Amino acid sequence: MGMLMSVMGKGVPSVSTLTDTLYGQFVKKDVKEFDDFHIAVLDIFSTVNAALPGKHYDVPPLDVVESFYDRWKSRKEEEKKDLFVKFMTSNISLSTLDDVTIMLGVAAPPAAMAMKRAGESIPQLNMIKVIPDVIFVPTATLITLISLKLSRRAAQRKQISDAYEEGKK
Repeated sequence: MGMLMSVMGKGVPSVSTLTDTLYGQFVKKDVKEFDDFHIAVLDIFSTVNAALPGKHYDVPPLDVVESFYDRWKSRKEEEKKDLFVKFMTSNISLSTLDDVTIMLGVAAPPAAMAMKRAGESIPQLNMIKVIPDVIFVPTATLITLISLKLSRRAAQRKQISDAYEEGKK
């Protein structure tokens, strides 16, 4: 089906269309200094990660963004877009799972089973026996992984806001 959609011209947009759109979003930002530039780059990666389900991309390190900014600000307007496209295509890396997520994913099902067995012996939680293991274990594992992801996002947002506030001083 994907091949059919590609042949019909209704498949995934080409890379040039995507980079044109991202650059248009980037140019709309009022970039006067590095902090504004860095926030615009972070916004672009946030937009890409929100738009593409399943795949997420890591933001390049701060020193790479800073060296790109130095090259970018010294170029003419015509050259800036090409430089931006090269930067985005060469520095986008697919986000990978870390060891903590994998270990938590492996440890959560046995912990959920132990939690359910312990909860069955408590009179207030006696009705937990009604929930089948086939439903309880995956649900508990999924909730654990989602809470890990949300806590990491909150920590990352705090780091970004702290860095932004530090840059304003």
